[in-house]
Amino acid sequence: MKQTTIRITGSLHKALNSLRTTNESFEELIWDLAEPYLELSKDTKKDIEESLKEFDRGEVYSLDEVKKRFNLE
Repeated sequence: MKQTTIRITGSLHKALNSLRTTNESFEELIWDLAEPYLELSKDTKKDIEESLKEFDRGEVYSLDEVKKRFNLE
């Protein structure tokens, strides 16, 4: 196994530490955080970015609005 050292701020260390479960290593935590992004295609990542922009612009619908629009009530 290759080992390396990374430098992070104290605040990032505290944040990462708060995300760890009991006895979980930092490597396991980092894999858990990174894995979803490694599996996504470029198109999926682009779609997610666009969706986040739409959300920030307020272009969202509540569940009730969707139900009403599609006559699901």
